[in-house]
Amino acid sequence: MKKILKFEVTLDENNLPEEIDMLGDEVDDSSINLKALMIAAWDAKKKETLRVDIWTKDMPVNDMFIMYHQNMMGMATSLEKSTGEGKLAEGLRDYCAFFAEKTKILG
Repeated sequence: MKKILKFEVTLDENNLPEEIDMLGDEVDDSSINLKALMIAAWDAKKKETLRVDIWTKDMPVNDMFIMYHQNMMGMATSLEKSTGEGKLAEGLRDYCAFFAEKTKILG
């Protein structure tokens, strides 16, 4: 079985992203409009991470801070679940707390 997840990026005349839409087999609506997208994939042959980071030109900086914080918290959880390295995951969560404090994203 195969599933499709597709991203369509609309660019302005200067090739800056104006809109990002997510479409796929599991998407309830015809598409979901996004303000930012981060994809990381592991190339096992080259032993390196391939990344795609796209954000629309109207993405607020504070929302970007929140997105980074949530991604790093998710990475900490994934690290712990996939490797059993609770201490490393906790160190990443500690950094997330520092990041949240410095960016003033949590009340």
